[in-house]
Amino acid sequence: MSEHIAFTPLTPGDREPVARLLHRSLVQWYESRLGQGARFGDSHEPFLLFPDVYEALDPGECVTARDSDGRILGVCFSHERETHVAIGIVSTAPEAGGRGIAKKMMSLVLDKARRLGKPARLVSSLMNLDSFSLYTRLGFVPGATFQDLLIAVPETGMTSPPPLGVEQVREARTGDVARIADFEFSQQGIRREKDFHFFLRNDAGSWHVLVSEDAKGRMNGFLGMSTHPSCTMIGPGVAADEQAAIALLWKALDGLRGRSLVFLAPCSSTGLVRTAYSWGARNVELHVAQSTAPDPSARGIVFPTFMPETA
Repeated sequence: MSEHIAFTPLTPGDREPVARLLHRSLVQWYESRLGQGARFGDSHEPFLLFPDVYEALDPGECVTARDSDGRILGVCFSHERETHVAIGIVSTAPEAGGRGIAKKMMSLVLDKARRLGKPARLVSSLMNLDSFSLYTRLGFVPGATFQDLLIAVPETGMTSPPPLGVEQVREARTGDVARIADFEFSQQGIRREKDFHFFLRNDAGSWHVLVSEDAKGRMNGFLGMSTHPSCTMIGPGVAADEQAAIALLWKALDGLRGRSLVFLAPCSSTGLVRTAYSWGARNVELHVAQSTAPDPSARGIVFPTFMPETA
């Protein structure tokens, strides 16, 4: 690591260069490895949402790497939660690869997690073996794997009939926030109540949260979604079983009419995956959840996301 690299928090003036860095690095990596750079479009502007959301949610937690001229060479988004420290997208400029920048940024976040006495968690691409190797070297243990599924929702909405349980799905209200956080903790052993307050306030971005309840009014699932033009995305979400997961997913997709989007589904949830295939979804990538302290008691069906990260 060159001594002139400085690691500092994000500043208001970093919004544009960070968005350009994220766009450029993703296009370069996906095009050079998979021939899929076009997935990320021609403009960096959709990536402005990343610094906007993270700084609104948790100002000052992002780590940037800068050269002696102040140019940003790397960025690592992280987010302290009640039970853990989550790591979001980690990116370095293509010309700055091989200099240990990503490792140093990650090490700074892991040092913070250790000081707080909390595990670190993330979801990473299984297509990118460089990042996978970096994370496992730093002590992350792979867990659940996820299929990235691309689907185009017709302008008229979902053409398949509503699945069982859709009638039990409704829009979340402010009073549901603690219940949502408690439900996720009961299923996954993690808690992030602040995130759900953030989604329902809609301070940055454009969010909706759905909840599913059983006949007795007990929560059996929730599912967030971003409807922002820069980032149409389903998740985060957790469901107690496949019936609740399928109902939540169908309802969310039906609310995103005329849009194409990618969502993540656990590879082990074969009924959910087969149902998504029947709706026209197709595989485009694989991801894996990783943690420095995996919870073997975790259960339920998880829908991960990347902004803010679901870990």
